Amino acid sequence: MALGAWGIARLAGGRFSFADKVILITGGSRGLGLVIARLVAREGGRIALLARDQAELDRACDDLEKHGAKALAISCDLLERTQIKEAVGRVLDHFGTIDVLINNAGIIEVGPLENMTREDFEKAMNLHLWAPFHLMWEIIPHMRRRGNGRIVNISSIGGKIAVPHLAPYSTSKFALVGLSDAIRNELARDGILVTTVAPGMMRTGSHVNAKFKGEHAAEFAWFSASAGLPVISMSAEHAAAKIVEACRRGQPALTLGMPGRAAIIGNAICPNLFGRAMKLVNGFLPGPAGPEGNKLRSGWESRSERTPDWLTHLADRATERNNETPPIDSR
Repeated sequence: MALGAWGIARLAGGRFSFADKVILITGGSRGLGLVIARLVAREGGRIALLARDQAELDRACDDLEKHGAKALAISCDLLERTQIKEAVGRVLDHFGTIDVLINNAGIIEVGPLENMTREDFEKAMNLHLWAPFHLMWEIIPHMRRRGNGRIVNISSIGGKIAVPHLAPYSTSKFALVGLSDAIRNELARDGILVTTVAPGMMRTGSHVNAKFKGEHAAEFAWFSASAGLPVISMSAEHAAAKIVEACRRGQPALTLGMPGRAAIIGNAICPNLFGRAMKLVNGFLPGPAGPEGNKLRSGWESRSERTPDWLTHLADRATERNNETPPIDSR
């Protein structure tokens, strides 16, 4: 029965328009979330942005006004369940409904396992698993009563394959993929379509706001270079367009980027060989650091001459476009 309901909803999904729909985007003040908001704004969608930093939210709203939309900006710490509940209530009071939920907020902590702590894993799980869970559990009853809705959970290739030096991130993104896939078929009979997105490396500009441990400069160098190379990364605009279209169609799953797809297929077909390859990759990454490496530093703080500008040029241009400005104390 659930499969039949999903099929009917999928057929109807091709006619879906974002015009006059209410779209709630977490982490929408910068990076990929802001790029998605711009696309939805151009279609006449009514947008609610959730993020922690009010200054970032204000700049994002100014940006969206240039695209013909006025966004409701709500400062919300997604690590706090009470703030999530209050934020959802404010969106419903303001717009009267929520048609689309896009769980996009995230944080990347890069570094060797030796410099990670239990708190790093807990924070990643709270933001990537429990925050989307609480948002969905607040919003799903409203969608159920209307008999329709769309949910997009943006995970990562790191939620499909384990990537060295991203242990907390991969662990929590695997959990989000599991949650998103698990609820999809059960919600389909209520007319709620769930899309699980697994992007590869994207030029969102967020490498400067990622967090680093271990040999900070060396970790930033390899990560930012990966985020900026056109062969293995895609532009945020291209990724956002694919995500918006997948949401429109009610597509169950979306994997972005040929390198990511190849890695997932390779891991599925030859898991032992792929596992050995990941061990080899880890051998080329920086080793653990002493007590100083336990400190968490942003990309802005970790950048050094080890990362030549030409290697991160495309990613740095995305930083400027997508509101990825440095904190005041890093400028």
